[in-house]
Order: sequence, then structure tokens, then C-alpha cells
Amino acid sequence: MIEPTSLASWTRALRKQLDALGLDSNALCLQAGLDPQLMDDPNARYPLSATTRLWELAVEASGDPAIGLRVSRFVSPTTFHALGYALVASGSLREVFERIVRYHQVISDALELELTRGEDRYCFTLKVPEGSPAPAREAIDAFAAIYVRTCRNRLGRDYAPLAVYLRRAEPADPKQWHTVFRAPIFFAADEDRLEFSIDDFESHLDDANPELAEHNETVLKRTLTQLRLLTWERKVRDAIEAQLPEGEPSAEHIAETLHLSLRSLQRHLADEGCRFDTLLNECRENLALLHLRDPQCSLSEISYLLGFADTSSFSRAFKRWTGMTPGQFRDGLR
Repeated sequence: MIEPTSLASWTRALRKQLDALGLDSNALCLQAGLDPQLMDDPNARYPLSATTRLWELAVEASGDPAIGLRVSRFVSPTTFHALGYALVASGSLREVFERIVRYHQVISDALELELTRGEDRYCFTLKVPEGSPAPAREAIDAFAAIYVRTCRNRLGRDYAPLAVYLRRAEPADPKQWHTVFRAPIFFAADEDRLEFSIDDFESHLDDANPELAEHNETVLKRTLTQLRLLTWERKVRDAIEAQLPEGEPSAEHIAETLHLSLRSLQRHLADEGCRFDTLLNECRENLALLHLRDPQCSLSEISYLLGFADTSSFSRAFKRWTGMTPGQFRDGLR
């Protein structure tokens, strides 16, 4: 499975909170398996499992289950790449949150965000992608607090959402959550969701700068394009290549590896215009061409690496792909 990742620079806010508490954030990062030096690289990313571990260690070391809420104080526009500046330049809160939804993957692909409009409110929902592990609940707290703080930066420090829904169980002392959000909070909810007034979201913001927003969107689009090279097709290809030495993998087995149902796997691939059996053949063909260029790699070894039962099965498949036998292909290389 391709693990979700997040910008390393985003973790710097948690480190600052830990340092403010007199804790050794560097040691905690190393204990979680994170390289602290990567935080100075604006494009470096950390895997979700390691950042989740850091949140666990942070709660344990601080004894503060509300530490995620406090982290929002250390977030600035630069924390979130060009997205931070695009948000500052947006013309309304609706534009702010539309940009958050559009470009959130630049920050983290551990969540899918959705903005919907109801009769009297906008609903902003944080969803865990199907088959993916959930981020730490403290990370969800932090994101929710950051989004509300973003609204206050534009509309005034007294601003509050209409309601906050959190999937986390109600804390023993929920006072900090009420202090931060200043809105009705519903714990143990079905989903993580913030609700905002339509009038607040549609009102024009005086310090909007469309030209600055557009410039930063150009940077964000380029970054997203690079990130999206890791499509479901790529994930399936990687899983197939990893499984081939154990024999020809079935679509069901690859779906299970990626923590998906077979139907979900087929739907993801169909959305990208490809099929599992086509990817399996292409992976085998590409690997075959690669291995045949290595004179030290025997046909029986290549057959094994590609998941074929025997050499003759591999030879028949290779001739079907290329119109020549493996031996003829090697002769041509010479």
C-alpha cells in the first residue's frame, strides 16, 4: 500500500509546541522515526505512520490530550506552502475553503476534504480515504482549530463556527475544545465536520488580492501535478511488481494489499481509464525487457521474478507481447 504523507514543514508547528513545553522535540521526532532536518525542506514529506507516532509521543510526553488544539498557534502562512499565501489573498471565506479543498493534498493526502452548501450553512467535512489509516485524533483537532483560526484571521478574533462535529470520544475535560471553538461541539460524531454561516462565507474580504492568489495557485497546481503522478494506476503497478515473485497476483489479492474491496479497486482504475489485467501484462512486459538486458539474469530466474510457473510460460507470454522469443530479443541486443 502507498502510505499517505504530509508536508514535513507542517510538523514544525508541533515541534514548536513541544519546545514551548520544555520538551525535547528533536529526540521525540527521532523516536517517531522522523528526520528533523527534513523540516527545513519546503517540499519534503513524512509518512502518516511516523507523524501519527509523533502525536502519540507528544501526548504521552506532555500529558496533554488537547495538544493538537494548541499547535494551531504556531501555524503561519509559510507552514502550508503556497496554499497559505493563496488563502491570505482570497476574496471570501468561501474562496478560502474552496482553495483548501482543491489543494489540501499539497499539505497532506491523509484526508479528503469536502465543502457543501445547505439551506442555511456551509459544511466542511474531513474524511479518511477508503482503505487508508486514520490520522491521529490530535492531528484532526489541530486541522479543525487551524481552519477556525483562519476564519478569525479574516473576520476577527471573536468569530466562531455554527457547530463542530468530532469523531473522537468526548475528553474527560472538554473545556479546552469549547474554549478554542466557542461553538456547540458534538463528540463521538459520525464524521469530523465544521459548519459555518452562509452570510459569513459569502461576505467580501477587504484585503483580497486576486493577483497574489492566482500566482500562488500556479505554484500549487504544479505541485499537485507532481504529487498526482502517484495515481491508483501507479499504486497498483507497485503492488503487482512487489507480488510477482510469489506468483501471478490476482486482482482480489492486490485489492486486499491496498486495503480496498475488489469493486473499489476496479472503480479507481476505471476512473483513470485502465484495467487490472492490462496493468499486470504491462508490468510483466516492462520487467521482462529490463531483466533481459542483464546478461547475468537467466530465463528461469526472469520467469520466477515475473511470477510465471515455468520458462515456457514466460516465453509464450513474451512472444505474445513482442512478437519474438526472449532468446531472439537477447540476440538482437548483441
